[in-house]
Amino acid sequence: MKVSVTIYHNPACGTSRNTLAMIRQSGEEPIVIEYLKEPPTRERLVELLKAMGISARELLRQKGTPYEALGLGDPKWAEDELIGFMVEHPILINRPIVVTPKGARLCRPSEAVLEILPNPDIGDFTKEDGEVVARK
Repeated sequence: MKVSVTIYHNPACGTSRNTLAMIRQSGEEPIVIEYLKEPPTRERLVELLKAMGISARELLRQKGTPYEALGLGDPKWAEDELIGFMVEHPILINRPIVVTPKGARLCRPSEAVLEILPNPDIGDFTKEDGEVVARK
């Protein structure tokens, strides 16, 4: 019986593509949510943050986003406000987020997914950049 694995994915991101490939190499065919096309609701984002055990600030992506233009580096922003920015601008959500029966993780680096996969034995895996991830 297959278990349910979900990835909040951005196909333009190498880390996200590597994570998705590792999930598939483990024998799972995940539910793929392209979160820029189908952003999580505020409620779902709050659930994901709680499941991952991280703050909204820890999930914020700076590179290639309106982070600087919005002044999000300023510590004045409360958790709820940062979540609001991510709901309004999903590109601010760092990726990939993977949810499995073993937990939820922001998978940066991509091999962090191995900690929550039902079957983490993927053999040897080569990332897009040529880095080999060996898993015994």
